[in-house]
Amino acid sequence: MPNDPTKRIAKWDTKYDTTRIKATLDAMRPSMFAHVQAQFVSLASMENQVKQTLDASGVSVIQYPFYLCFGREMWHMTHQNEMSGESAAQAAAVQIAKWVARGLNQAVLQAIRTDVFNVGAPIAP
Repeated sequence: MPNDPTKRIAKWDTKYDTTRIKATLDAMRPSMFAHVQAQFVSLASMENQVKQTLDASGVSVIQYPFYLCFGREMWHMTHQNEMSGESAAQAAAVQIAKWVARGLNQAVLQAIRTDVFNVGAPIAP
């Protein structure tokens, strides 16, 4: 029988051998830990800058989580994806439009984009 489920089960069981996976992850853990430490420092710094911008803009504390989500999306775009220039400006415009549609203030989002991430407005066509 060509679609014998016992073969699939045996292949899956071999592929997901937890001792092999653990050994691989144990070998990678030191570099993974160093990477995550550096990223968390950068992320915490960004969140503090976003909060300072929110304070300066008079945003209610109850709305901070939503603006911080926008900040994390921008951080991911500029740090993880290493996007910059006009591409970053256009992607930021899309993110701003999304969060404005969810009820956030466009001027505050633009201030975060510019002041925290140093991304300008996109060039109009």
